[in-house]
Amino acid sequence: MALIITLIIIAVVVLVLVFWVIGLYNALARARIRVKEAWSGIDVQLKRRSSLIPNLVETVKGYAAHEKEVLENVTRARAMLDRAGTPGQAAQADNILTGALRSLFAVAEAYPDLKANTNFLELQRELTDTEDKIAYSRQFYNGNVREYNEKIAVVPSSVIAGMFNFEPAEFYEAEEGSREDINVSFGATPPAAPPAAPPPAAPTP
Repeated sequence: MALIITLIIIAVVVLVLVFWVIGLYNALARARIRVKEAWSGIDVQLKRRSSLIPNLVETVKGYAAHEKEVLENVTRARAMLDRAGTPGQAAQADNILTGALRSLFAVAEAYPDLKANTNFLELQRELTDTEDKIAYSRQFYNGNVREYNEKIAVVPSSVIAGMFNFEPAEFYEAEEGSREDINVSFGATPPAAPPAAPPPAAPTP
């Protein structure tokens, strides 16, 4: 009788351990799935942003074809973004593209006809809108990454993570200040320069 009770206790303990491991594994798997789903939100917006670039380059080229280096930098940065294979690579390429676009919009300031072009203004609006969506998606993604990485780093779930090869996820990091650089408005009139100071009076003899 004692042997039967012992076997029952052992069986119960084993079952509890099995369900405990299954529960931890499922929690990790769900967290990993949430990270992948959150990344898809960024990926969609990055692809949308990339699709706007060729039209933007062609529009600028129609007014400022000799700005070859600026246009080529934007095109190269877009190609780098399209080739990115990981969130870290995509973030780096996206930061480079943002810098290239900042230079392009700065150049456009010298071309009044380009600044007034309807297609150019619409592309600018769409790029700004996409940047806002990327920023929101990035925040959501990084929050899920943080939660997932914490799960695989703390005991006891770290033990299960090691057993089943759960790897840490990469954050999607934007350079500080780079998100605002793309939001350039061409509709505002630049502030007038302050009046020049009057020349000093001639000394009295």
